[in-house]
Amino acid sequence: MGRAISRASLLALAAALGATAALAQEPAAPVRESTEFTLNTDQPRAPEQLAVTFDRADLSIKVIPDDKAIDAVAVLDFTATAPIERLVVELDTLLTVSEVAVDGVAVPAGQWANPEGRMTVELGRTLQPGQTAQLRIAYAGQPRVAPNSPWDGGFQWATTPDGKPWIATAVQGEGCDLFWPCIDHPLAEPGRVDLHITVPSDLSAPSNGRFLGKQDHGDGWTTWNWSAAHPNTYAIALNIGPYAERTTEYRSRFGNTFPMTYWHLDSDDPAKVDALFAQFSPMMDFYEATVGPYPFADEKMGVVETPHLGMEHQTINAYGNEYKLDGRGFDWLLHHELSHEWFGNQLTNRNADDMWLHEGLGSYMQPLYDRWLNGEGWMQASLVNQRKGLANKFPVVSGSEKTEDQVYNGDIGPGNDIYSKGSLIAHSLRMLIGDEAFFRSVTRLVYGTATPRPGSLQPRFGTTEEFRTIVNEEAGRDLSWFFRGYLYQAALPDLRQTREGDRLSFEWVTGDGGVFPMPVEVEIDGRRQTLPMNDGRGSVTAPVSAHVRIDPDNKVLRRLEHIEAWKTAAAAAAADD
Repeated sequence: MGRAISRASLLALAAALGATAALAQEPAAPVRESTEFTLNTDQPRAPEQLAVTFDRADLSIKVIPDDKAIDAVAVLDFTATAPIERLVVELDTLLTVSEVAVDGVAVPAGQWANPEGRMTVELGRTLQPGQTAQLRIAYAGQPRVAPNSPWDGGFQWATTPDGKPWIATAVQGEGCDLFWPCIDHPLAEPGRVDLHITVPSDLSAPSNGRFLGKQDHGDGWTTWNWSAAHPNTYAIALNIGPYAERTTEYRSRFGNTFPMTYWHLDSDDPAKVDALFAQFSPMMDFYEATVGPYPFADEKMGVVETPHLGMEHQTINAYGNEYKLDGRGFDWLLHHELSHEWFGNQLTNRNADDMWLHEGLGSYMQPLYDRWLNGEGWMQASLVNQRKGLANKFPVVSGSEKTEDQVYNGDIGPGNDIYSKGSLIAHSLRMLIGDEAFFRSVTRLVYGTATPRPGSLQPRFGTTEEFRTIVNEEAGRDLSWFFRGYLYQAALPDLRQTREGDRLSFEWVTGDGGVFPMPVEVEIDGRRQTLPMNDGRGSVTAPVSAHVRIDPDNKVLRRLEHIEAWKTAAAAAAADD
């Protein structure tokens, strides 16, 4: 669902997205701590990492529930783009490396090191541009136990209601290196990841990509084989449990078909499983109609039930909302995680500073889905829920590179504002430029083209500035003021009013004092007019006795004193408790 830092943050997000049921809190697990380096992700890459393409990762991982351990072999293929003399990957030091080899030749212990979780392997030669190298790493041990998955991640070793092992990984905030050797950076996606997950034979192991079959070894262990193209590094996920499988063939509005599968606990209430599974097709149709074709149709659309709340693991989204209903006619968590197949997996931000492209645009899909299902009033109610939770302490986008923690941690960055404020900014943009320009802009951002078609899609990386450029082109005007006033300032634009007799004047004031020519609708005794606010100012004739409503359809995100007063009173009441 994107990373949140704390349960309190998640509760606020859940309220903003419309979830009304309480979220359960499991006791915190004891932590064998990884290094500070390993626990951070999205950090600058080493020069050697910048000088290679990561072609393929072949991961053989045996998961041993009784020991809460793994025994694994990773085979990593690289191609040099500049001369290098060593390979550099990340791997948690909690895992013991027993063997390192390059191109089938063992590397002596003195020629590789992994002191803080950044492993350096000497090649013994210079790898020239275009040449390849294959790195094999055998490792084992007890990986980091998630203190509070998915917000503080790692492995979650849980049990089902009937006492069977139920295991899941969620590592967005800490990175792929918690359980497999990788280049822990969003721009270092492998071209392909092949997974061979060995588990006790009475359990299942659904994972990313296409299912390539399983092999029962006849000794109580079975290997499940999967293959995924261009996965986000943190999206590789292990999910192990006594699962039953529901599958249907989805017929896309684009003419192609692909499987949609839900792996759920075999002890679940069949009626609840049926009700959730019935939501898959209409959600998919909404996203394909609104954004474009499902990006991973040559693999699958997959969902797996997990002991944690949720996470956008490419083609195997984690779902742990326990079938809760909130009166909206759909499961908010299922819908939000599915949004990330477009906003996060197909489109990946180049840096965490642009994380609102994942979370804000993904969160805006829920009010739009409320409208798709039940009409305008339901969308407005959803937007009001989001509006109440804004912090406005830090800009949604800073304009400089950030780590994930610097973005998701609301004490030092925008935190949950990347979700709800990002959504409301998207809504204001749509109201400003119209549906055609807005949705064409979103589609171009996600796919790199306004006319995506199944079979020709490649995941891509994007930035806020790229989105601004696309919006300018589609709207036919320069909207830099909009992006500057909303995304790069902490404070919301403030529409200030003054009156002189029958003349009512307005002025926009933004965090940086820049001109903000956002048009505003004004309703005077039931009659509406639009003030263009070309220089950030406008005025209208309105008798003192007239009833005046500003922005009657709530098209414009702006500072509202009554919400600030409510939040101040709520904070004071909480302090008194």
